[in-house]
Amino acid sequence: MKANFTPLPLQFYRRDTFKLVPKILGKILVRKIGRKVIAGRIVEVEAYVGNDPASHAANGMTARNKPMYEDGGIAYVYFTYGMHFCFNIVTERKGFPAALLVRALEPITGIEEMKKSRKTDDLKNLTNGPAKLCQALSIDRAFNGMKLEGGELFIGDDGFKTSEGDMGSSTRVGIKTGTEFKWRFYLKGNVFVSRR
Repeated sequence: MKANFTPLPLQFYRRDTFKLVPKILGKILVRKIGRKVIAGRIVEVEAYVGNDPASHAANGMTARNKPMYEDGGIAYVYFTYGMHFCFNIVTERKGFPAALLVRALEPITGIEEMKKSRKTDDLKNLTNGPAKLCQALSIDRAFNGMKLEGGELFIGDDGFKTSEGDMGSSTRVGIKTGTEFKWRFYLKGNVFVSRR
């Protein structure tokens, strides 16, 4: 499997979040640790945009959510439930809070490393959830605010194409407000999606 993925340019992320969704599904989240390459295909995301009541930015800028207000193309990594990290891709323009929470990956490269990090041999259980994929790829708060333009963490393209017909949508998971919005998006039929 190809391990030299080309990072997407930062301009790729600086567009309307919902127009970005079908373009980001199928792309590769890449984590480099020394010479090791750990990567998975993005198969599920959730959108959190503007004054969305479920967004961390619903009540304005704070120290925690500040990365959401930057130009698209950086990582927003937060800690939740006192034990888990979650990885988000900041989208759109500076000053407008928007991000895509990456909820699930299809393991592509570095699967043995993922199994060690997750302490499981169950392939389908490696990266089928936001906290699981962060653990599998060793993503933590150190990446918060980092530009996704290469280096240790970035999103690459291996030529995989998706169309609107490949994409399903539903309401988001684990929220109490904004439950009417069908802003969870996933690749239909992919066994690594967290919930079907």
